[in-house]
Amino acid sequence: MSDIFSGLLYLLVSNPTIENFSWIPGKTMASSPTFLCFTILSYLLSIFILTKITSPPSIPKSILKPISALHNTSLLLLSFIMALGCLLSAISRAPHLQWIICFPPGTKPVGPLFFWAYVFYLSKILEFVDTLLIILSGSSFRRLTFLHLYHHATVLVMCYIWLQTSQTMFPAVLITNASVHVLMYAYYLSCALGARPRWKKLVTNCQIMQFYSSFLVVSVMLYFHFTSDYGCSGVWGWAFNVVFYTSLLLLFLDFHRKNYGASSNKTIYFN
Repeated sequence: MSDIFSGLLYLLVSNPTIENFSWIPGKTMASSPTFLCFTILSYLLSIFILTKITSPPSIPKSILKPISALHNTSLLLLSFIMALGCLLSAISRAPHLQWIICFPPGTKPVGPLFFWAYVFYLSKILEFVDTLLIILSGSSFRRLTFLHLYHHATVLVMCYIWLQTSQTMFPAVLITNASVHVLMYAYYLSCALGARPRWKKLVTNCQIMQFYSSFLVVSVMLYFHFTSDYGCSGVWGWAFNVVFYTSLLLLFLDFHRKNYGASSNKTIYFN
């Protein structure tokens, strides 16, 4: 068992590529504000154009299902690896538990934890394919909501701020979010393979719990920030996060009321 743990620790934390990672704005791939803005605008513009076409492009289900299955499998595995990698990095690098929630001021975006934050950031671009698959399935008017587009576009900004400001507390958010995504993409994969598991409501419940728990953890972080001698690194980046979370909560509750509350057969996917 110890050999397995040591092997995972090397693969996901201690190997040179991860150990020596450094986020350098303008030098690290995809680290410039220009790239961030261009990526988000390209995503939104592409979706606008595709949804405004009289007959949106679609492909046969016999072709779309394998593509969807491959995409969901990739994100399922990637989410699991990110959650495990970030967890092992936090365990092996944290001098104490408070450090995971409150980085000391002056923390540099280097090392294993920030490597996994970087991978998480890039994974959010890969998740844009979710939207394309919805459009290609021909169900864009039924499933492509403002909440879906707003979340996919804005979460990329949140992840960029994590790295740019060495934002405190992101490991807890990353581990929780990636873990929920394992469950969510497992459900998507099952659907793509032709099976609809009975635990779809569990996916929604986990997503809701994740959302509310973020406010609790933020409260703990703010307590550490204002009661410690030096505060926490990148704490003001959380001003964006709080506004983002609050707006998502309002949109999510409204969407939940209109869709999920009306029928037990409907499920909201907040990814």
